[in-house]
Amino acid sequence: MHAGDTIFALSSGAPPAALAIIRISGPEAGAALTALGGALPSPRRAVLRDLCDPGDGNLLDRALVLWFPGPATATGEDLAELHLHGGRAVVRAVEAVLTRMPGLRLAEPGEFTRRAFLNGRMDLAEAEGLADLLFAETEAQRVAAIRMASGHLSRQVEGWRQAVLQLSAQVEAELDFSDEDDVGEGGGDATGQGIAALSGEIGTALARPRAERLRDGIRVVLAGPPNSGKSTLLNALVQREAAIVSDIAGTTRDLIEAPVALGGIPFMFTDTAGLREEGAEAIEAIGIDRARDAMAGADLVLWLGPEGQGGPVRWEIEAQIDRPGVSRETKAAPRHRLSARTGEGLQGLVDDLVATARTLLPSAGDVALNQRQHRLLSECRDALEQAVCQPDLLLRAESLRLARLALDQLLGRTHVEDMLDALFGNFCIGK
Repeated sequence: MHAGDTIFALSSGAPPAALAIIRISGPEAGAALTALGGALPSPRRAVLRDLCDPGDGNLLDRALVLWFPGPATATGEDLAELHLHGGRAVVRAVEAVLTRMPGLRLAEPGEFTRRAFLNGRMDLAEAEGLADLLFAETEAQRVAAIRMASGHLSRQVEGWRQAVLQLSAQVEAELDFSDEDDVGEGGGDATGQGIAALSGEIGTALARPRAERLRDGIRVVLAGPPNSGKSTLLNALVQREAAIVSDIAGTTRDLIEAPVALGGIPFMFTDTAGLREEGAEAIEAIGIDRARDAMAGADLVLWLGPEGQGGPVRWEIEAQIDRPGVSRETKAAPRHRLSARTGEGLQGLVDDLVATARTLLPSAGDVALNQRQHRLLSECRDALEQAVCQPDLLLRAESLRLARLALDQLLGRTHVEDMLDALFGNFCIGK
């Protein structure tokens, strides 16, 4: 990969389709467009052109072409788009001609977006939001991703960064001009109060729900003794045969995970082996151990047994009210009584799950931090807390420098090459 190359790729859906859009970005984009379709059109104006092979003059396609001179483009470079007919043969023919042009090559995954980042058209937080948007499957994921991609977090972080710079300037003034009249003796206390206020503001952001629940789903584990209706309830919740249902105890021996969106919110439901103290053979015992581990890591445990077990958040569920003669003695009344087989009472459980999940996810006006962002923001907050407690002005200035460095890393303003490879490698080739 070389930043000075001119790259191209199909940036629309896989053919056949009504249209196929090929993007060309780099210093030779204008020359490539001229070689295919003649003189460059007016910037940002779609023009119908005959695209011909510059080698033999054969017509490739009649298409709309657009020209976007840099740097005010999506990638920050000269950019051309070819809006072709979406047949496979058309796309292959145009790509073959572009490949033969000197200085052009096929783009690598995420390379268009990577160039946008490197050329200052977006920062790292916005690029991460775009990555989330490409993989969003639920409404909640879409809303959170589009806020991140549109720069909501970036603007907030930049505000914090400017505040750190201002506080650093105050500390430097105290160091350099402490004997001057315009730097009062109370300046240190005022600076410390400002640092503490900024630390508290960042701490509030860190306390909000994380992005992992939006991406991976609210983890709901179905647990209980054998034949308590766990697998039947799982199938009813995800509306497909995700788990084998049988009256034979020990049928489910491993974790069965099934993702589903309910009310626009992602869930990950996990069916587990029936828990029992006696009678489990070796393989089933391994499944029981895994079931207990899943319960410990769940956001919510739906317990379908006569004796309450599970994690700190547990709902007692009676899921077989359609079966005559089935009764349970529990210490507390079940939160829901339903029939997973007939569907009676199931909607009430679904509504309850959705309402509870909304309290575990970021609100509509908040930005959900991913693991990397949360770690760097935590480093910034820790550095600010050290600065508050630091009476030595030189050490306080160093703590503020570390806080600013963490914010710079969050936005991608420092060396983050390995992280970029991992992030943009997950993009499609034409993005």
